[in-house]
Amino acid sequence: MSDNIVNPEGLSAQQNDSSFANIWQELKWRGLVQVSTDEAELEKLLAGGPITYYCGFDPTAPSLHLGNLVQLLTMRRLQLAGHRPLALVGGSTGLVGDPRPTAERTMNTKETVGEWVGYLQGQVQRFLSFEGENSARMVNNLDWTAPMSAIDFLRDVGKHFRVGTMIKKEIVSSRLNSDEGISYAEFSYQVLQGMDYLELFRQYNCVLETGGSDQWGNLTSGTELVRKVEGKTVHALGTPLVTNSDGTKFGKSEGNAVWLDGTMTSPYAMYQFWLNTSDADVVDRLKIFTFMSRARIEELARAVEEAPHKREAQRALAYDVTSLIHGTDATDKAIAASAALFGQGDLTELDEATLKAATEQLPAAVVSPDSLGIIDLLVASELSKTKSEARRTVSEGGAYVNNVKVTDADAVVDSKDLLHGRYLVLRRGKRTLASVEVSAV
Repeated sequence: MSDNIVNPEGLSAQQNDSSFANIWQELKWRGLVQVSTDEAELEKLLAGGPITYYCGFDPTAPSLHLGNLVQLLTMRRLQLAGHRPLALVGGSTGLVGDPRPTAERTMNTKETVGEWVGYLQGQVQRFLSFEGENSARMVNNLDWTAPMSAIDFLRDVGKHFRVGTMIKKEIVSSRLNSDEGISYAEFSYQVLQGMDYLELFRQYNCVLETGGSDQWGNLTSGTELVRKVEGKTVHALGTPLVTNSDGTKFGKSEGNAVWLDGTMTSPYAMYQFWLNTSDADVVDRLKIFTFMSRARIEELARAVEEAPHKREAQRALAYDVTSLIHGTDATDKAIAASAALFGQGDLTELDEATLKAATEQLPAAVVSPDSLGIIDLLVASELSKTKSEARRTVSEGGAYVNNVKVTDADAVVDSKDLLHGRYLVLRRGKRTLASVEVSAV
């Protein structure tokens, strides 16, 4: 897996917006409060001295995704307000998996989950500061669940949960009413997560858990357990699920999740994802996924209204978030690749990884070294349906190889013009692109 997630300017460059009375007010303005245990008490708590809070991430994949980024940035905002974060990567809860709305999760092996724990810990570390008075701490719930016997788990933890309450949880209820049903393992997930909160309260005096609002049942299982066992009041904050205004699911590109690991979602693809944000969604995305000030976001909101064709807000969003995840160098390369594809830059200056990422979604063809004639290339790449159509494209001045116009229908690409020794980018007209890979002799 890639170890390329970086904060380009350093965590020290990030700051909360001082125009808000307190961090709670900023969280609300940014649209990060969907539900909470006690809003007035939480605002008072977060406006006071440092508290310890936590958020959990389960290793159900080898990388975090954009949904997780909402939580990471929420954690960072609370840390910037002076509070102490506990980042929990669930070595034990990841072995079970929280219930999905539709079907049972596939259980991964202990070895796989253990490997993914390491990947996720490495990613989380790049979004929080592990230095200073309110430094973050990494925790793994396998540390306190692994030594516990099943009998102890049932006696010490399970006895505090009521089945009637558990089956009323939204996801559990939906699964119980489905053909799939729900296994005892996934049904017990909320008990495991509740135990996490109890353990972190005992060890670190943790008094706040954050998470997505779809996890509200799991979040409150912890607050209730602490209340029953310790007689103390602790809190939970549920952020809203980010949705697109057109009803499509946020965080998906070409039907696939947008991952934070650059080998799973390239910096180019990440940049393009944010660049394609609709006008109706871009301001909300700026609030949630950037540290831009209220004044700057309001300025960009005006730009959306007055000159939407310039896409200033989208470009600012794409640059900011891609830089946050992959660094400014990778982001600059992604922008250069996008420009070069359409003749506004030099394709030869792109490194191979960036070139491959930029052409990944294009129609592609593989040809032999003896098929480098422009007519054969246009047909092989399906930019032209027939050789006669290809000749017409060339004669009309609409054929380009690596952004160089080809005007001779008998032209043959020289092997020295291949990008990185084996790639070509073909263009018909201004916008129709294809990639070609030349196979080894």
